[in-house]
Amino acid sequence: MKLIMKTEFDNLRLNPLHDFETDSNGEKQVVKIYCGELLIAKKLKLKKSVRFFGIATYQQYLTQEDVLK
Repeated sequence: MKLIMKTEFDNLRLNPLHDFETDSNGEKQVVKIYCGELLIAKKLKLKKSVRFFGIATYQQYLTQEDVLK
């Protein structure tokens, strides 16, 4: 997995075709995003650090956002 931007992670999380789950253990929180049974992205939050990760081909799971609303 490689680092991705927060906006890309949010795009994946808000896609109705994807499922996500949250795990918390003390100060550590992990949010995992799945497409079917394939893990495509995850967010790691430890204390004040937040990092977003995606698989190498995560771009094919992104949805197009309307620029003009």
